[in-house]
Amino acid sequence: MKTHSECPQSAKMPQFTKGEIYGGMMKGFAQAFSDALTDMPTGKASEVAFDTTQTWAGIPFEFRHGATSDFPGASILIGGKAYYTHWTPAKAHVSHLQVSSPAAIDAEIAEAEKSLASGAELFIGGHGGAAKRDAVEFKIDYLKKMKEVLGNNQTAQAFTDDMKKAFPGLPGEAGLEELSKALYK
Repeated sequence: MKTHSECPQSAKMPQFTKGEIYGGMMKGFAQAFSDALTDMPTGKASEVAFDTTQTWAGIPFEFRHGATSDFPGASILIGGKAYYTHWTPAKAHVSHLQVSSPAAIDAEIAEAEKSLASGAELFIGGHGGAAKRDAVEFKIDYLKKMKEVLGNNQTAQAFTDDMKKAFPGLPGEAGLEELSKALYK
């Protein structure tokens, strides 16, 4: 069993948050949004190992590996009812920040299928609000169609056009160009 600190995606989170990449990103946010940002937590930080359950305030939190392509790479089943992932499943086109390769498509499908198998009723994430099972089912179908469209097209523009045809009027259409650029590097 690997702990969070042993996984290649995250190293040690407290040190990471002070490092050049994350720290630089947060400094950029602070410059752009000034006092609209909440201060980072202070005090002692601890890590929780994957495949363990911690109980806080009588509620079990099951720490699981998340999508292999994602950061922070953890998913949490809360009280057997809510499933937390980095990205909330949504009935919308995915972002190039979420999916940037064929391997990421497969990883997101696997994680979404895992989340459904958890028995959760509510799906939440660091990006997005709350969703029900139908949004996860949509995400799986969407990603499988995306994989098919990617395999059937040789150019980013053809991919974008076919995704628009497959999902007309779906929110996030403006982001398809960036998604196609990421997938056709």
